[in-house]
Parts: sequence; C-alpha cells; structure tokens
Amino acid sequence: MIVDAVIPARMDSSRFPGKPLARIQGKSMIERVYRRVEAAACFRRIVVATDHEAIAGEVKRFGGEWCMTAAGHRSGTDRVLEAVGDQAIDAVVNIQGDEPLIQPQLIRDVTAALSQTNSYVVTAAYRGDSREDFFSPHVVKVVLDRDRRALYFSRAPIPWPQDPLKCEYLQHVGIYALRLDMLRQFVSWPPGVLETRERLEQLRFLENGVSIYVVDSPEPAFGVDVPEDIARIEARLGGENR
Repeated sequence: MIVDAVIPARMDSSRFPGKPLARIQGKSMIERVYRRVEAAACFRRIVVATDHEAIAGEVKRFGGEWCMTAAGHRSGTDRVLEAVGDQAIDAVVNIQGDEPLIQPQLIRDVTAALSQTNSYVVTAAYRGDSREDFFSPHVVKVVLDRDRRALYFSRAPIPWPQDPLKCEYLQHVGIYALRLDMLRQFVSWPPGVLETRERLEQLRFLENGVSIYVVDSPEPAFGVDVPEDIARIEARLGGENR
C-alpha cells in the first residue's frame, strides 16, 4: 500500500495566531511535528499543507516538503485532499500540525491498521481515568464495539459511569488514516446534524454509515491550543532538543 502523510498547518488560529511557527525549545512547532512523522519511516512522501507563505518558508528552511492550499477550506481534511491532488497513492494519513509530541510508533500503528484490518478509516484513542478530562467538553471521548469500531464520539462524558468515582473512558487522539477514495467521498458530503452539534468532523463518517477502526494509543494527545500550552509541551520534552 502506497501511503502519503499530510500535515495541515494554517496561520489563522483564533486562539493562537501563527501557531505552527511557535518556538518549542528552539525549533518551530511545525518542524517538530514533521520530524516525528519522518521518524515513523512509513510514508512515500510527507508534505505540509499550508495557506501561508511564512509557514511554507519555514518548512523550506528545515528541508521539508510543502504545498500551498486555498485559504477558504472549511476543515483540515479538505486541505489534505487538495494537498494530495492527483498523486498515485492508495491512502493518506492526516497528522495534526499542532501535536509536536505525537509518537512515531502511534503513527506506524495507525498506518498499518489501515491494511491489516481492511478498514477505510483508522484513528486512535487513549484509555484514561482523569475525572477532570472525562467531564471536559474539550476532551473528546469515543465508545467502541467489540471489533474496535467506533460507535460514537462525543464531548460529553461517555460511557456514563456506574460508579462516579471511576471515570474510565477512551480519549480520542486526532490522527486519521484514510483510503484515498474514502477521503474524496468524505469531502463531498455535507456536514451532518451530529457533526454540527458536537463540532466533531469524524462524526460525518458515522452519519454516512462508514465505520472507523480505533487503535490503542499509549498516551493522550498533547496538542497546542493556546500560547500557554507551549510551556507544558517543553516540560514534557525535558532536555530533548532533536
């Protein structure tokens, strides 16, 4: 299976403008994400899909590949499709450009599951037990069937615990592997009622009858949403500067 990786990176984040260029222990966030994807060593091509010359310039500086995409995309997935263009590939993995701590092994696991499970879409989840995260609308939860297919994603606390002191749940980790024909179908569908209400793009698959296979992640996502998150990321990196 021929697979490309695409990292969407836009300049205009409402809570953190210029986020991909933020410095984390001396390196830009977009470079840190790119190097993690590179370390996974399972892609024919890695490309940053951006809408801004400054991001393109940074990717060029550190020797990465980039492509300029339209500014008006309604989602990162639309940007991924434009970046793929007419490439002769079987599938694409969408890695968020604001997760500088994503593990290369997780990237490999998600990519491999696409062919190993004969799935059209694969993502990941971390088994958590934090009561604060369980009830936070900013932490997306997922419930699975016996075959590890997603039944539902929600910002609400699911599944509801019998014992309120035991908040065991699966926290969604936002990496997606998609077969190319499924990516094209997804972008052609309008957002559904559940997607719009929950503000969760992945629900569009479920609303259109497409199953999503979910692999285990050894840790939760450590994304950057606001400038204050940079210190948290640097603390987790410790002395790492690679």
